[in-house]
Amino acid sequence: MRELRKARLVLALLILTSITLIVVDLRGGVGGPLQPLRTVTTAVFGPLERGAAAVISPVQSFVQAVANWGDQQATIDELTVQNEQLRAQVDTADVDRDRVAALDALLGLAADTSVDIVPAEVIAVGPAQGFAWTVTLDAGSGDGVSEGMAVLNGGGLVGRVVSVGPDTATVLLIVDATSTVGGRLAGSAQIGIVSGTGRQDLMTMQLLDPLAPVQSGDVVVTFGSQSGRPYPPGIPVGVVESVSGTPGQLTRVANLTPYADVSMMSIVGIVVNPPRTDPRPVITAPPLAEGS
Repeated sequence: MRELRKARLVLALLILTSITLIVVDLRGGVGGPLQPLRTVTTAVFGPLERGAAAVISPVQSFVQAVANWGDQQATIDELTVQNEQLRAQVDTADVDRDRVAALDALLGLAADTSVDIVPAEVIAVGPAQGFAWTVTLDAGSGDGVSEGMAVLNGGGLVGRVVSVGPDTATVLLIVDATSTVGGRLAGSAQIGIVSGTGRQDLMTMQLLDPLAPVQSGDVVVTFGSQSGRPYPPGIPVGVVESVSGTPGQLTRVANLTPYADVSMMSIVGIVVNPPRTDPRPVITAPPLAEGS
């Protein structure tokens, strides 16, 4: 019993001493009697606290990162999809511009030559039906297309339809070695037979008049077919690059560069309603002078 009472007395004295020190320290403020003790305590335990913080802080950051991993991955996936979409738009922008330019040129030529066309797109290239140079279009009999119709693009004459399905049509290109087109020199109106050579950049024109004047730079257009089929009049075919033979020889051949680049075709027009006559401008005679 005595030891228990002694222990209680010691505990009471310690509590009383602690309360007294706290009160004294609070009244003393910064310069109180316990300031040296606080300084020593800070010096001893401060580095330990900073070290513990340095160890615990990365662990806390890692735990937070793991907790937020799902949201971050979803954000990364969304940004990846957006990046791929933007890249696709950039990659196809040039193609879209080329298609718009091709269609604009085609409509311009159709207006200049007074023809009605069905726009179509080239969907296949390759030999067909015994011809070396053919293309397949995504328009057919369901669109009013039939065999023998001329096909052109913004540059000029492309070829003629040789077979038709419900939704597609096969076109023989004018550069094929079996293709022939009636041509006319736009400047002198001299006519001849334009033939393909099997090369995409070369055609020949056999002049019917061996004395006909022809020189480099002359423009050749179609002189037309009966009822405008297969070839309407006035469609640009090519430009003369050189002439073999001299005037008077029985054989004079002009080498032409086709206006239509058959290796770069996308949008073309199938002529469904050719003009009845060559769409040349009307020339009005000047008024007669008085007294004539």
